[in-house]
Amino acid sequence: MLRSRIIGTGSYAPKRAVTNLDIAKLVETSDEWITTRTGIKERRLADGETVSDMASKAGKAALKAAGVSAKDIDLIVVGTVTPEMNFPSTACFVQAALGAKPGAGAFDVSAACSGFLYALDAADKYLRSGSCKRALVIGVDVFSRLVDWSDRSTCVLFGDGAGAVVLSAEKSSHGVLSSHIHSDGRQWEMLYAAGAVKSNPFEKRQDGPGYLKMNGNETFKIAVRTMGSAITEALEASGLAPGDISLLIPHQANMRIINAISERLKLPEDRVYMNLEKYGNTSAGSIPLALDEAVADGRVEAGDIILFVAFGGGLTWASAAVRW
Repeated sequence: MLRSRIIGTGSYAPKRAVTNLDIAKLVETSDEWITTRTGIKERRLADGETVSDMASKAGKAALKAAGVSAKDIDLIVVGTVTPEMNFPSTACFVQAALGAKPGAGAFDVSAACSGFLYALDAADKYLRSGSCKRALVIGVDVFSRLVDWSDRSTCVLFGDGAGAVVLSAEKSSHGVLSSHIHSDGRQWEMLYAAGAVKSNPFEKRQDGPGYLKMNGNETFKIAVRTMGSAITEALEASGLAPGDISLLIPHQANMRIINAISERLKLPEDRVYMNLEKYGNTSAGSIPLALDEAVADGRVEAGDIILFVAFGGGLTWASAAVRW
């Protein structure tokens, strides 16, 4: 069977680290308050870097790890909701920056924190159909330019980061076993950022700041429920049981959400990967960034079953099961 196999991973996080103590200088909070409620100790913030800069660095690292050239890539899919331009897409900028061959497909996917898994799902469909042989899939966001830094309920949560994988279409039992994407636009007000769209001279509307808004308590409940169902879906579609999971790499949103999910699955701590302590919620960048670190840490071996799951604005949620 033709499958999309991950043959290389890469990531990038800005050098500038902002600790909880730094945040406490901006809003009424403390290191203890943030840590106990989220598990986050610090986050990385872009400083003069664009989204495509970060995406390209993660992509370049993934290509190097895969041992392939950018010229070998037929498709680039980038999950992001923080592009530096309305158009061209971030994927097109990445294509140019990496020197990928002209004519290769390149497009962005907007699914907030589920963006990487949405992008992975799209690329997987192209590869399994036989229309592409290799794809570069990137998740990247710069939420530091989207949050209201006077809003304690959101500014403590987010950071900036990028991660990437190279997919290769191969006849193998290894690779993406199943992937699933879902949405419920009726609940968009739970988590959104309005954007900075300007009115035209003939339209009566009031422009406002495009800061991120979130109903934290309700979002928490929905995230746990939908991510739990997405995990079950991926396992059943792949003919797997929770005990078969070698490593769960969830979207790094909040320690309490991750703990709730792992408890439902009865997974021991050593089979759940978390790095949000260092990076916070990097939105679409969180899963591929965590995957790259897990690979570098020796937490992923050939034959392992890796399960990804995410939840984001839209509302969106997604999952994927991979045999390494």
